[in-house]
Amino acid sequence: MTYLGELFSLAGRTALVTGGSSGIGLGMAEALGRAGAAVVLVARRERELAAAVDTLAGYAVTATAISADLGERADVNRVIATAADHFGDIDILVNSAAVNIRPPMGELTDADWDLNHAVNVTAPYLLGQAFGPRMAERGWGRIINIGSQQAVRAFGNSGIYGVAKAAITGLTRSQAEAWSPHGVCVNTVMPGFVITPLAAPHLAVPGRVEALAARTMTGRNGLPQDFAGTTVFLASDASSYVTGQTIYVDGGFSVH
Repeated sequence: MTYLGELFSLAGRTALVTGGSSGIGLGMAEALGRAGAAVVLVARRERELAAAVDTLAGYAVTATAISADLGERADVNRVIATAADHFGDIDILVNSAAVNIRPPMGELTDADWDLNHAVNVTAPYLLGQAFGPRMAERGWGRIINIGSQQAVRAFGNSGIYGVAKAAITGLTRSQAEAWSPHGVCVNTVMPGFVITPLAAPHLAVPGRVEALAARTMTGRNGLPQDFAGTTVFLASDASSYVTGQTIYVDGGFSVH
């Protein structure tokens, strides 16, 4: 157990998790906290954030929350300015917040494009620009970006959501190139179809959830807790030679 603790413990680390009030973000935040990190959750809705902090407290996780709309540059800047006030410098950045705008391609508006890119691309970029260099100065850090199957294959009106998630994989490689020589590992986690509030449009289509489950090798869709092990691995010293990668956590969805 001492060996495993040294390899995977996040004691003394501070994590910032966007989209941390629900879904994959909350699942990752729980995993980070239960591995020892103090956690700062970022999301829009104060009630859901408060509930998430209470949930984490039930696991003896030290956590707090910042209510912010990551589609607004001023809110992103406020997160950057205040995140370290709670538990110290950010060691682990998880970019999980997203908006899922996927009407048919011909029905997309310029406003859809702007919001999609503001939340799904620009916010992760700005947060990385703020915290990545600080991690590099300290000689240790982790950035975990959340991708999507739409980054590599088109289905279900992938539209501009797919564009944004393809950009995220490119951002990961660029961040890894910039900061990995200084101890900062940057990777993308690529989910399959996961049962979360973000998946509500799919859940509303009769038969779609079952069809997506049948596309996996495991025969089921993902759940937020399926990301716990990968999250702790990528956030810990265990992943010190893993960077610039796209890690598929999808039940075989991408290869079936």
